[in-house]
Amino acid sequence: MSLTEPAIIGLCLLALAALSLRLARRDRAAPGRAGRPGHDLPTWAICLSIVATETSTLTVISVPGVAYGGGLVFVGLGLGYVAGRIVVAWLLLPLYARDGFSSAYQYLGERFGRGMQRLASAVFLGTRLLAEGVRLFASTLPICALLAAAHLPAGPLPVLVGLTALTAAYTAAGGLRAVVWSDSIQFGLYTLGAVLCIGLLLPHADRAALGAAWRAGRLAIFHGDDAILTSPYAPATALVGGAILSMASHGADQLMVQRVLAARSLRAARIAMVGSAVVVTGLFGLLSAVGVLLWVRNGGASPAALGLRSPDALFPAFIARDLPPALSALLIAGIISATMGSLSSALNAMTGSTLADLLPAAAWRGRIGAATLSRGITVLWAVLLIGAASCFSNTGRSAVVFGLSIAGYSYGALLGAFLFGLLVPGARQRDAVPAFAGTLAVMAALILFVHPGGRDIAFPWLVPIGVAATFAIGLACRLRPRPAFRDAAARPTLDPTEMEHETR
Repeated sequence: MSLTEPAIIGLCLLALAALSLRLARRDRAAPGRAGRPGHDLPTWAICLSIVATETSTLTVISVPGVAYGGGLVFVGLGLGYVAGRIVVAWLLLPLYARDGFSSAYQYLGERFGRGMQRLASAVFLGTRLLAEGVRLFASTLPICALLAAAHLPAGPLPVLVGLTALTAAYTAAGGLRAVVWSDSIQFGLYTLGAVLCIGLLLPHADRAALGAAWRAGRLAIFHGDDAILTSPYAPATALVGGAILSMASHGADQLMVQRVLAARSLRAARIAMVGSAVVVTGLFGLLSAVGVLLWVRNGGASPAALGLRSPDALFPAFIARDLPPALSALLIAGIISATMGSLSSALNAMTGSTLADLLPAAAWRGRIGAATLSRGITVLWAVLLIGAASCFSNTGRSAVVFGLSIAGYSYGALLGAFLFGLLVPGARQRDAVPAFAGTLAVMAALILFVHPGGRDIAFPWLVPIGVAATFAIGLACRLRPRPAFRDAAARPTLDPTEMEHETR
């Protein structure tokens, strides 16, 4: 093997970081930007950043594998995402835009009090640390396999540390602008790779082959005969459960909300939010098409018959074995950049939530610069993510299942808290906090002990169940007798911000 392939991979990653920082600085210095700090990013860049954030290496390699064995089911799931983000754009985004929030959880602080805001933010940070640690470690495995196939052997830990260090460097230096621009470039890189792969595989897709794919169900977008409760790709699960899952992930998760809060207007934020659902559905379509075309090329042979351990190995094997060396290197760089995109987004969101929700400005203002503090917190979260990913390397659990379970564990409580505050005008913090905490306990029991027919509950249903639990517990708390002396004037132990809220 020549030095061409590793040179392409290295240059792509370094150019990505350098170009992102350059674009971020140029955008910050552009005329008309200085008066609107933090609310001046282009709509299209925010849209692509949202898509890149929700897309990881696991997505890029797993969706073709799912399509190989089950058809275009991720496209059906994407249709549910479109519906959910339309609701977010018109129900939740106006709340954030109206009061100029920098964190999704500041609304909960405004509505219920600082205690609820801190609790929601702490749950976000804890679950994000675990989920990103799982995703980060799992993403290093196919990267290591691809590098080994390209005669560049590397263990998971060096890849883990190297990717995290490079990503943390441009995230800390450039902030949200650098993250958004890098996300946009990364999206273009692996989308271009998927299009080129489709072009190389299309000659195998004659009319007879596509007819065979149709008869085998490889062109279906739903699994109509599957059990609704346990299949994520049944029509009701994908459309209804997927819509509510998308409402939680993009309306109540700081990771996504942070991006639309940087839009120039509410209208721009809405376009970016709904547009991201359309774009990610298109990306699912491209990656699924790769999987279906691989099925056609292989004559429907199972992964085991091809000497592969799982469907997830199909796309990496194709990249390593069947593509021209330069294109293979470009695809490897694209897959690595997908990991960097989701990691940079997580680091930036965790830093923003820490500053906005957990660290009162009065505690550090005047003692340390805001930029210095932000960079220090970014580096701290990067170190913690490396530690979390390393801990996961010693377990034998499925990374994908574990990651989805973590997301489903908290999303229902978060979305439920937002909707509870919106739809129950008389709700107070004494109702919301027990409802939030109780829902987390209910979801933990559900994930650990409830397995209908020996199968896990489909992950899109975890969020609706969590929302229902939040409302049930919250409304039950409202039925408790409220002592007459607990009015706003007789509560000297309240946090000052909570006192102000209760007296409105």
